[in-house]
Amino acid sequence: MPDVFNPWEVKGDIDYDKLIKGFGVELIKDLPDVFNEEVLFRRKFIFAHRGIGRIINAIHYKKPFVMMTGLMPTGKFHIGHMMVAKQMVFYQNLGAKLYIAVADIEAYNARGQSLAESKKNAIEEYILNYIALGLKSENLDLYFQSNRSNHQHKANAYYRLQNVLARHATFNEFKAVYGEITPGKMLAALLQASDMLHPQLKEFEGPIPVIVPVGIDQDPHIRLARDIASKCKEFKFMELCSSYHYFMPGLSGGKMSSSDSTSFIALTDDPDVAAKKIKKYAFSGGRDTVEEHRKHGGNPDIDVSFQYLRYFEDNDKELKKVHDDYKAGKLLSGELKQILIEKMTKFLEDHQKNIEKAKRVVDRYMEVK
Repeated sequence: MPDVFNPWEVKGDIDYDKLIKGFGVELIKDLPDVFNEEVLFRRKFIFAHRGIGRIINAIHYKKPFVMMTGLMPTGKFHIGHMMVAKQMVFYQNLGAKLYIAVADIEAYNARGQSLAESKKNAIEEYILNYIALGLKSENLDLYFQSNRSNHQHKANAYYRLQNVLARHATFNEFKAVYGEITPGKMLAALLQASDMLHPQLKEFEGPIPVIVPVGIDQDPHIRLARDIASKCKEFKFMELCSSYHYFMPGLSGGKMSSSDSTSFIALTDDPDVAAKKIKKYAFSGGRDTVEEHRKHGGNPDIDVSFQYLRYFEDNDKELKKVHDDYKAGKLLSGELKQILIEKMTKFLEDHQKNIEKAKRVVDRYMEVK
């Protein structure tokens, strides 16, 4: 296991095989063809699940379902955050109702950030980027934990659920799931359970399949919510579904850190700044000398530029050619970085134009439901 591994902090090397066994999640195997249209599924960035079959059935039979997710309104929105954002757009296009919680109460309790600062950062760093990436305002319920709804019956149901769930959780259970725990983190965890389960209340959608896509570091929240829901006889909840994606590596390797600007590329970075970060910090899988590289080839599996290219190059044949040429030594590390820079530059230029367009419509997304 990593040195530190919990929903609030991850440090050290991550052994996904151990986490899969330890957490009891299932590997994703065959998926319907429609999933392969999204590169995250086609290239196995999303690798494990709990109960995804219910979501597949809902999509196949065109039945209602919910994708529920949340955002921590701290730091810059970077390419690692696109993992969930792209899934939002994917599921919304397949007919899902989206529930997106801004975890401003959790940011206040776990990170000491004010509610006002959380609102500002959520809009400027996250919601504008979501819109620019293709999020629609229809079939969307985007809310702040501190202000769930202007409709009293909905707000009451949401906060009442949190307190009802608290009756079915024990301190020992929190310790077993999270390790070190504080009252503020306990409150945040219960509120997250309410976030994940409340779409099934009669005041919202009623019983409905709900999928929560997360990094595997967030699985303790999923496990707690599923366990509490199974003991909560006051409501009839369908069991939560979840999917798990690999962490996008930081530029120098390891997990991307929002607190280290040299470890990530923000979607608001100037393309020239992004290019300099790639040239200076992107970990190379190449050899020490050109001669060795030409003879023995590079390792694309550990090369960060290639890992990012897997995310940004849609064409499978082009990606395979880069992979094979790099492994054979035909392509040098600097040349691989330049391929990524060109792809990243085009993406950032287009995306930042879309952010400017998003600013004109963001109020439509911020209406409290």
